[in-house]
Amino acid sequence: MTGSPRIEKKPRQTVAGEDAYLIESFLEMLSAERGASVNTLQAYARDLGGYCEFLSSGCKKSLRDAAAEDLRAYLAAMEAEGLARSTAARRLSALRQMHKFLFAEGVRDDNPATIIDSPRQGRPLPKILSEQEVTLLLDRAKVEAGDAAHGKNLRAQRLVCLLELLYATGLRVSELIGLKLRMVEADEQVMTIRGKGGRERLVPLGSAARAAITAYRQCCAQAEKPLDDGAGWLFPSRGKQGHITRQNFALDLKGLAARAGLSANKVSPHVLRHAFASHLLANGADLRAVQQMLGHADISTTQIYTHVLSERLKKVVSEHHPLAQANLT
Repeated sequence: MTGSPRIEKKPRQTVAGEDAYLIESFLEMLSAERGASVNTLQAYARDLGGYCEFLSSGCKKSLRDAAAEDLRAYLAAMEAEGLARSTAARRLSALRQMHKFLFAEGVRDDNPATIIDSPRQGRPLPKILSEQEVTLLLDRAKVEAGDAAHGKNLRAQRLVCLLELLYATGLRVSELIGLKLRMVEADEQVMTIRGKGGRERLVPLGSAARAAITAYRQCCAQAEKPLDDGAGWLFPSRGKQGHITRQNFALDLKGLAARAGLSANKVSPHVLRHAFASHLLANGADLRAVQQMLGHADISTTQIYTHVLSERLKKVVSEHHPLAQANLT
């Protein structure tokens, strides 16, 4: 080849023929054997679709005959397009799993991805909110729920409930919005959550979160047009999913942040999950316990929060310790 073809940043998903069949078979395996979520399956479909289009248009190849140099060309094209290393690493992970699947199924007698190195990248520290900032958010949400006019109180009370639950449990946003009533009614002390890979975990439910659920459910019962369609969602909506979407929750949260005097860009559902973990560790919680509540399969994923605390402690010392101040003069 004389040069690397451009990568479509939003693949048109025109993959057809055998490649389309192989991708579909791979996704079915992820769903059936690994319990992959809908979001995970959609992400793999996008990444693999873009890869196959690159092979077809730039290399005149398919999944069956792609070689290691074709994978390297794809990575080089991603780098030329300016894609973040984290994005390139995620896509390479999808390709590796796809080629491993093809080898295991006998479609190919080799795996060209085994000799491909991942893009080097530093692991960024998660963004978090301080305890004071979380308190500002919660206080503002409660004031708005109390002041809301008739007909709008349900949405305001729902936001309070979402916030209290998220900060009290550290659930992933997909787990939070997909809660069923039976999951919060079965036990007053804990919830059983099915997370990534179909793994179940017990998550404690504190008194503040329980009170927020009760207040929200009372508002639901008093609503003129109940949203519950019989599916039993804790946070039902009239959308096709039957429950509030992550996008709507994120927008409501950013609007609340702005009204509370915080930067909307700093606040998201995932940032509150980070705050849950880092605030627990800052107050002496056991790392293994936090790992279990977050649903991390590997404790190294949870350990990133200890690095956040370390950086904050260094900042405190550098700004307030007398010897550190003396060194600045």
